[in-house]
Order: sequence, then structure tokens, then C-alpha cells
Amino acid sequence: MRTRTTAAAAVAAALLLATLTACGKSVAEQRADCRAALTKGSTKTNRPEACADLSQQDYDRLLLDWVVESAVKDMPQESQDRLDYHDDGELNGSILD
Repeated sequence: MRTRTTAAAAVAAALLLATLTACGKSVAEQRADCRAALTKGSTKTNRPEACADLSQQDYDRLLLDWVVESAVKDMPQESQDRLDYHDDGELNGSILD
């Protein structure tokens, strides 16, 4: 009887683990989805739905990265080139890498 109970518990635990890992996205996938969902309306407190499961720290990092990248992309090309040159002495697009 004890063997059956132990075996049933092991099977149930394995099924639960398989279900949880198959249905959920990895943190990297969640970050990628969140990054793609960020818009000008995204703020520290106004998260896109795709960002709901990320920690506040992860979301803040993604939002800050998006804001800086957007600001650079909105600059005139001459200003982008100037920042790029001061970054590493070359015009190679390194400021948006």
C-alpha cells in the first residue's frame, strides 16, 4: 500500500512539474515580449499586459533601456553620429548595441 501511495505521489509531482514548465514562459521570453510591447504610453506604473509578470526591477531596466534607445533614435543623424564617435572613436552604430 505504501509503495502505491509513494508511486502515485511521484507521478502526480512529475505531472504537475511538466504542466507548470510547459505552460509558462521563461523569464527571457517574458522580457522579450515585454520589450516588444513597450510604447510611449508605458510608464513605471502603466505597464503593458505583456510586462505584468516581470519583477519591478526587470521592468524598470527594460523601460529605461527602451526610453534611452528611443531618445537616441529620435535624434538627428548628426547627433547620433557624434555620440557614436565619442562612444568608441568610430562611427559604427555602437551606441544602440
